[in-house]
Amino acid sequence: MKIGIIGTGSMGSILIESFIESTAVTPSQLIITNRTIEKAYAFKEKFPDLQVVESSKDVARAADILFICVKPLQFQSLLKELNSVLTKEQLLISITSPISISQLESAVSCKTARIIPSITNRALAGTSLVTLGTTCNADDYETLNSLLRHISTPVIIEENITRVASDIASCGPAFFSYLVQGFIEAAVRQTEITKEEATQLASEMMIGFGKLLEKEIFTLPTLQERVSVPGGVTGEGIKVLREELGDMFDLLFQQTHAKYDEDLEKVKDQFNS
Repeated sequence: MKIGIIGTGSMGSILIESFIESTAVTPSQLIITNRTIEKAYAFKEKFPDLQVVESSKDVARAADILFICVKPLQFQSLLKELNSVLTKEQLLISITSPISISQLESAVSCKTARIIPSITNRALAGTSLVTLGTTCNADDYETLNSLLRHISTPVIIEENITRVASDIASCGPAFFSYLVQGFIEAAVRQTEITKEEATQLASEMMIGFGKLLEKEIFTLPTLQERVSVPGGVTGEGIKVLREELGDMFDLLFQQTHAKYDEDLEKVKDQFNS
């Protein structure tokens, strides 16, 4: 099976490195290209058996599964270019949320799916969000599931929760990284701890926190109950969080959805033109 990747930016790079590191595929199974071709050749220096080609059409001709890892507004013209060389047996995958399955199916004659990866996939962890096209069959699902299980937990989602699911699974690491960074900086401002000490402690705390959830030792509510002893220090900290957070996360989802709606309109205009 040949895996094609068009676009070796942030998420395309994560897919390449994660697929190889997890042994989901061998480097010789990958065919890649990028608009700035030097970025694609940089991967060949690291993985000599990987194949770099000069054009997107060359990737599409050779790949059984084709990942499109470009910006939303680059999709329509790229799909129009590729459709002349795609066959019904191939599976084309978008990794961007504003492009719907129906838009993909309207532009190409092959099978389609959308997979939204997460930066956590680089650690062979986290989820990948999967929405299958109407022409995908059980074998296609099993092929994708088998591939993605090497780097993530694949989760099937419906179109109507695409944005919020992406906010949680894909944007979430950046959101919570920002919060932890603020936690560290406040500790440094308010006490005599150094930034290096606080960063080490917070990083180890986050790793241990994740393992507690992974092993199902605690749920989020029971973890809070166990640490927050009545009348204790943790309880005082929780009280501050409860008072100060307010509707912050509601506003976060409102803002990401407003931007998403803007992107949807821009993409819609392109596909309708």
